[in-house]
Amino acid sequence: MRQFGSIFCLLLLLSACSSRQAPAPVVESKTTVAVGSKTKSSIKSSTYTVKKGETLYSIAWRANSDVRTIALLNRLSPPYRIFPGQKIIIDKNQSKASSSKTSTKNSTKSSGTTSNKRNTKAIASNKKQEYGKTASGQKTSKKPTSQATNFSQKIKRWKWPAKGKVIATFSTAPQGNKGIDIAGIRGDRIKAAADGKVVYAGSALRGYGKLVIVKHNDDYLSAYAHNDEILVKEQQQVKAGDVIAKMGDTDAQRVMLHFEVRFRGKSVNPLKYLPKR
Repeated sequence: MRQFGSIFCLLLLLSACSSRQAPAPVVESKTTVAVGSKTKSSIKSSTYTVKKGETLYSIAWRANSDVRTIALLNRLSPPYRIFPGQKIIIDKNQSKASSSKTSTKNSTKSSGTTSNKRNTKAIASNKKQEYGKTASGQKTSKKPTSQATNFSQKIKRWKWPAKGKVIATFSTAPQGNKGIDIAGIRGDRIKAAADGKVVYAGSALRGYGKLVIVKHNDDYLSAYAHNDEILVKEQQQVKAGDVIAKMGDTDAQRVMLHFEVRFRGKSVNPLKYLPKR
């Protein structure tokens, strides 16, 4: 009888063990939110004051605008030299609205005196001429000339900027990822995705860390963020596949490359241009 009881208990134990569920398999999924990076700085105002280390391209990048548009608004010609403290017009419409309000207030205050009106007109005229002066003090033509370029409007080929796995994809959501994030290890080589010229190399853009921006032609720019070390200089010509930086985690919570492509100042999905792999 004891033997029968022992066998019965053993059968119950085996039945309990077999009824336990196996753990669910782990499935990796890609996110559309930037992985481990801080909030990236942007420019929302109609005007902007240049800070040390910035270029017109980096300012246009933060403003999500085409550099040619900003250059025309400010009567700047290539290579778009700017200096710290310089006031740049970002949005023509917002700037006009602000100027209109200010002008209305000033004209109301000075409506009682003819001389004040003349002075106000003279001051307004001088302000309009500020952006029309060159470094030597001479006035430029009233109508800004279109930007000349030596770049081909067609990009022959795109290459992957890094070998790692894509851990975050592009999103059109307001707070979504404006590029793709590629995982890797510190020191991995970051390569130019296409032929072009380096128009920004530095760390003045919050949320991007050590950043490189390459101009491929009048329409396309690409950006390479969170680098550990930048290996190129501004105005340097690069070919597709040239090593331009080393992967890192500057202004990010993990080692990775944040890669963006802009078409006429607007973010586009890099995966539509990069070859399948």
